[in-house]
Amino acid sequence: MGNHLALIAGATGLVGSNLLKKICDDPYYDAVYVLTRRPIAQQQAKVHEIIVDFDNLQASEIPEVDDVFCCLGTTMKKAGSKENYRKIDYHYPFTIAELAYQKGAKQFFLISSMGANKRSIFFYTRLKGETEEAIVKIGYQATHIIRPAMLLGQRKEKRTAEGMAQGLMKKVAPLMVGNLKKYRAIEGGAVAQAMLNVAKKDLKGPFVFESDQTQTLAAME
Repeated sequence: MGNHLALIAGATGLVGSNLLKKICDDPYYDAVYVLTRRPIAQQQAKVHEIIVDFDNLQASEIPEVDDVFCCLGTTMKKAGSKENYRKIDYHYPFTIAELAYQKGAKQFFLISSMGANKRSIFFYTRLKGETEEAIVKIGYQATHIIRPAMLLGQRKEKRTAEGMAQGLMKKVAPLMVGNLKKYRAIEGGAVAQAMLNVAKKDLKGPFVFESDQTQTLAAME
């Protein structure tokens, strides 16, 4: 145990905040570096904040780590335009992946989306598919693509419509069986646990985990 270093981008989001806590509580990692725009007031001795300008990542000093967890994400409302959305969902993750790979990182974890496909007619799922493909091509020992369905959990920012949808998804979950299981909503904490469990396996190759597979991985020892 120990002697492993992690890097998280997006540690203040739903999945990223859960992951940060889990890594801090797990002896597998000696330290975790957090790329953030502003201090996150994290008091854990394991946590090392790196304040960055995500629009100028090339100028940032990315540390040497073993595993990189990219939990960045936004909404079209917050992004304001397709251009900004692409910058956050494609350029930020890809640049982080490239820089960390150059420093010797072995595993890269990307939170993508159910239905990601570079040939999709829909902007959102097409962009997710393009991001997945670009990062896999970098050549990590292992690239893990996580495609969750709707994420459940308490976010820092209020999303009224999403909150209503979460309630509905919880009610219909028991009815979603067979081929519909991959559409079940999943807790942000479960996604974080699944990534941590997989990271410790030290696998090789590109992997894609749909939402139901991610749920299973979260319960894996």
